[in-house]
Parts: sequence; structure tokens; C-alpha cells
Amino acid sequence: QSELFKPMPTNTKIDNWLSSQGGIMPGTNTVVTGDPGVGKTTVLLDIISELQKQGKKVLFISGEMNAIDMYGYVKRYPKFGKLDILFMGEYADENPEIVINGALKPGYDVVLVDSMIEVADMFVDYNGGTNKGASTRLLSLFEKHNRALNDGKIHTAFLIVQQVTKSGGFAGSNKIKHMTTGMMHMKINTDLTRYIYFSKNRRGGKQSKLYFDLNQRNSVEWLMEEEK
Repeated sequence: QSELFKPMPTNTKIDNWLSSQGGIMPGTNTVVTGDPGVGKTTVLLDIISELQKQGKKVLFISGEMNAIDMYGYVKRYPKFGKLDILFMGEYADENPEIVINGALKPGYDVVLVDSMIEVADMFVDYNGGTNKGASTRLLSLFEKHNRALNDGKIHTAFLIVQQVTKSGGFAGSNKIKHMTTGMMHMKINTDLTRYIYFSKNRRGGKQSKLYFDLNQRNSVEWLMEEEK
């Protein structure tokens, strides 16, 4: 299907890291890990905001923040205020699987999930069972939308913030290993410089480090590339 091979560019430098075609590819799943305080949420919100500017339909599913927390981000990055956002904490008494399924039903080009562990914990709190089992059910739901089984018939791409083990492996369900198209890592050095790199990307893209800065208002500033 031709739409699966049309990249979704942000029109920023990171496009060449997201894929060799330049942007996020439809129907893909990118797992994102990062050091505490590196700016995972800010960078990923910046990416989907830039995609929205290009006319893409995007959604932020937050298992950690509420509307008041988001207000702090919007003050510094006004463009974040234009995003469709699902605050899972507002539905604490409802079945999270039904809530997320309903939110995804119209069909989105790109969905940011922050974070997998927080959302899976909500599944466990409501339905019981294990975090691993909850993650598997959640990933099956994402896979359905990868395949464009939604009202918009859109091959949804997911950006998924995920914890990893000390050895660098995936925490939780093994299903995510098979679903993952790309593995993005975000790091912060002792001098507070920050960078991203991909350890895996089935859609190509650069493997070198790309440095970034969070001091600009309303935009992540992508800096220089450092070769491996």
C-alpha cells in the first residue's frame, strides 16, 4: 500500500534520524528510552507538534501528567497547547482499555504514549493481572491501528516511552521486541549536553548522535551531529 511508504517529515533535522526517507513512516513503532531529566517528553511533544504543523493528525496519551502539569509545558512551548491530549488520570475509574480504544478509534497519523509502564499499570489497577500481560494487551491494540483498523483507515505510527532493564533490554512484554521498528535513546552528559541516537531502525536513518538544546522558546533546537 503506497501510503505506508510516504514519510511524515517534521521539517527539522531529526527527520534524517527517524528514517532514511526523512520522517516517521506510517504504521511503525518507535520505542524511546532516556536518562531522567533529559527531556524525553519535551522532545517527543515537539516532534508531534511539528508533524501537526505539516497537517498530520496527532495524539498525546499521557499516563503521568494532568492538565495542570501540561500548562507548564504550554507556557514555554505554546504550540503544545494545540495538541489532542488524552490524560489517563482523568479516567481513573474507567476501563483504560475502553478509554484508549475510544480515543484511537477516529484514526491518528502519529500517537505519543508517555509512558508504557504508567498506562500498563492502569490496566493492572483496573483489571488485575500482571504488568507484562497488560503491556501485551496494550500493544495488541496499537498493532490494530498500525494496520489501519480504525475509522480513518490510517496506518498509525506510535512513539512509545519505555523503560529498559539494566542490561539495556526491554522491560515488560516480549511482544514489544517484535513490534518495534526503531529504538531511540536520549542521553544527557555530565556537562548537561543532550543527544539522541538510534540503536535500531528498520527504516534506516542516521545512527550517529544528534545533539539538541532545550533553551529555546517554543521549539527544540537541533544542533550538531557527532559521528559514532
